[in-house]
Amino acid sequence: MTREFLPAGTAGVIEACPAAAPASLDAEAVVLFIAEGGVDTGMAAAVDAALGGLLRRLASAGELTGRRYEAVSLLAPPGLATTHLLVMGLGRLEELDAGVLARAAAAAARQLASRPRGRVVFLAEPTWTSFMVEQAVAGAATGMVGQDLYRSEPKRTRFATTQWMAADPAAVARGAVIADGVNLARRLVNTSPDHLYPESFAEEAAAIAGRTGLEIEIWDEERLRRERCEALLAVARGSARQPRLVLLRYRGRPRSSGDQPDLALVGKGVTFDSGGLSLKPSEAMMGMKMDMAGGASVLGAIATIAALKLPVDVVAGIGLVENMTGPAAYKLGDVITARSGTTIEIHNTDAEGRVVLADVLDVVRGLAPRRMIDLATLTGACMVALGNDVAGLFTNDQACCDALAAAARSVGEPVWQLPMYPDYGEQIKSDVADIKNVGEGRLGGAITAAKFLERFVGDTPWTHVDIAGPAFAEKPRPWTDGGGTGVMVRPLVELARSTV
Repeated sequence: MTREFLPAGTAGVIEACPAAAPASLDAEAVVLFIAEGGVDTGMAAAVDAALGGLLRRLASAGELTGRRYEAVSLLAPPGLATTHLLVMGLGRLEELDAGVLARAAAAAARQLASRPRGRVVFLAEPTWTSFMVEQAVAGAATGMVGQDLYRSEPKRTRFATTQWMAADPAAVARGAVIADGVNLARRLVNTSPDHLYPESFAEEAAAIAGRTGLEIEIWDEERLRRERCEALLAVARGSARQPRLVLLRYRGRPRSSGDQPDLALVGKGVTFDSGGLSLKPSEAMMGMKMDMAGGASVLGAIATIAALKLPVDVVAGIGLVENMTGPAAYKLGDVITARSGTTIEIHNTDAEGRVVLADVLDVVRGLAPRRMIDLATLTGACMVALGNDVAGLFTNDQACCDALAAAARSVGEPVWQLPMYPDYGEQIKSDVADIKNVGEGRLGGAITAAKFLERFVGDTPWTHVDIAGPAFAEKPRPWTDGGGTGVMVRPLVELARSTV
């Protein structure tokens, strides 16, 4: 497996280590996981014995409950070689799954990463499945990474060495790779829009492709014009930054099995969204460096799939533009002919993501994938419906949607399906063109946006994921700093793995 997507030396070592007596663990910190009422079983019992019953006394006094994400630090604990024992709660044992474990491990790592540390040992339980170990490792490796790209004094520092005691080495290795994909997406989202724009995003994708063995094709403005990608080009007109379309291909199956991709991933890559002539107010514009989060997660997912060497064929398309207000900016009332031949009347230049995706979906559909997933920070309406933490799902094929929802829930990322009744499609009909780029007012806006996208996927089984809420955390949580979250990277990897 290719461990790292970032340049060599930018991440610490993550590895499994043999089982050892807790008292002998000479590490700067040791992490112990306990469920509610669980100090008498598993690794907790062994640690408690080394501590002379301290954990049981703390539990009896109500100082140690095992509630979900409760963190209790014991400094210089008697009987242990470590100077810091962090006890992380998992909640009720019967409710423990890979998603809870990933967040608990992330919360523990985030707390310990508040200062530089050398060796940190996490105590895995023998009852955990390999999948649970894998997701816990991924959680810890994301939890120790903060929003520190531009801070002279980082608030989070990766551990020099992270060890998982008595854990399956293959699961630990997979978890480290998955974390790299999530952290890649997070880093891209957190990057300043002055540093990350269509051309530099495409260059980043090329570098990632080189490290993971992906095939890559980058369409510049001239190629986009030859390919009749007039919808994407229209959105890009208002910016001095030239647009790009990135196509990535991972071939995990033998060539003799055919050239039809098993899975296609499509990402919205609006590297900054001012709203165009339908200008956003300042407070709404401030976070719009994250409007390329769909493209970031798609890049992180296909790079992870390649690094894991999954036996599946995957293609990815990312449409990259800035939506600005320059003298050539597209205007309300413009009628644009998309690559598919569909004409689009523009009613709002701030509904630009779907216009960009119209051409990208058409390009990727031409590769005849068996199923297609698109990710986009598409609508505020989805956040009104589902809040900040839940991604919305919209589909033309229930089996495709169910597979993605199952993958998301298996790793603890909440999703919810919204309806796609034909009547919603009536709202995007135009009086002067085939369709318009917004529905009739704000009501049902996430669904009418999805119905717009549906016009460009044909008969391909397809699911649209609106990640406007969970793509960016406005404030920290126990398991993550604020900023980019890398949402949907792990579910897309799981979907690819289930496709095998």
